[in-house]
Amino acid sequence: MHTSYFRYLFHLCRPQVVLLLLGGFLLSYEAKSQGTGYVRRHLEFYDDKPIHYGFLFAVPVTRFNIQHSDKFLEADSAYAINSPAQGAFRMGFTVNAYLNEHFDVRTTPSISLYERQLKYSYPGGNERAEKRESTWIEIPLLLKYKSARRVNTRMYLLAGVTLGIETNVKRSRGTANGADRLDTRTSDFTVDYGVGFEQFFQYFKFAPELRFSHGLVNMLQPSNNAASIGINRLTTHTVTLYLNFE
Repeated sequence: MHTSYFRYLFHLCRPQVVLLLLGGFLLSYEAKSQGTGYVRRHLEFYDDKPIHYGFLFAVPVTRFNIQHSDKFLEADSAYAINSPAQGAFRMGFTVNAYLNEHFDVRTTPSISLYERQLKYSYPGGNERAEKRESTWIEIPLLLKYKSARRVNTRMYLLAGVTLGIETNVKRSRGTANGADRLDTRTSDFTVDYGVGFEQFFQYFKFAPELRFSHGLVNMLQPSNNAASIGINRLTTHTVTLYLNFE
């Protein structure tokens, strides 16, 4: 009766067994190495600097939130007033101050080109649009919470407030030359919050970000003309996609 040695059972001699075991070990090591391959950590000492600077491009989508007045049903000839979302453009720069491992203070002063609209719908299918094409300087103050860095990626949340000032004010709005024109204020104050994703490259950091802004200021300039008689309050609402480079 044959002795039940491993090499006899598979008709293998001693050198073949050694080569088989060695080959299996090498294949196992190679597969493991490929699964957890080395990834270079870019900008490894990025967080050691107290302040970072950068620039941004952004695409806001903005509109007015409308609160109708009591006179909307009584005195306004329009049966509907709405504000469609409009695309815009923003560019600026970034200043980010390091606080600790998870928190930064951040500001992104920028210039924004907006076109906000109000559309008035009248019986009979008639419509009229009031446009507000304007340039704004916006200065946010934000607190940023960042997750632990995973090699070259990191998520973050942010929240804060923004002061906005309109720069190209048309003084004729709401005067005798524009008696039926909507007049709005030239400053705004918003509450902001958002989420972003940081990707570290060899020479810079790229961070796409989605930010939401809700206006606190009533943008309606009081007047008794036909454009504003049915409106009690206008506030801004903006959703912005940022492309940050630092």
